[in-house]
Amino acid sequence: MAAHLARWELSAILDDAVLATDELFANAVRHASADPADTIAVVLESSGRELRVTLADSSPVPPRPRTVTSCGESGRGLSIVSALADDWGTEPPEPGDAGKRVWFSLAVREPV
Repeated sequence: MAAHLARWELSAILDDAVLATDELFANAVRHASADPADTIAVVLESSGRELRVTLADSSPVPPRPRTVTSCGESGRGLSIVSALADDWGTEPPEPGDAGKRVWFSLAVREPV
């Protein structure tokens, strides 16, 4: 992912995009993978003004933010995505596929 974003000259949002993707991927592995053969598809789209990252998995169960205690060791993934991304949400799978798609978007900023 980092290589694609660097090629697309999106280094200003690279760290946020990688961290948000890591969180969604970890959620998909932990909560949506029932079988080692399950796949998680990652799609990157850049319009020049916005980066959109979509992860598709085979579980129809939508992600839900959790309330976490200060000493909790997990459960902050969607809060992190929400804090980093300009927007995020879920969509039904592509026609003929099972599961769901979870996406986030980041506005393209100039490097600092």
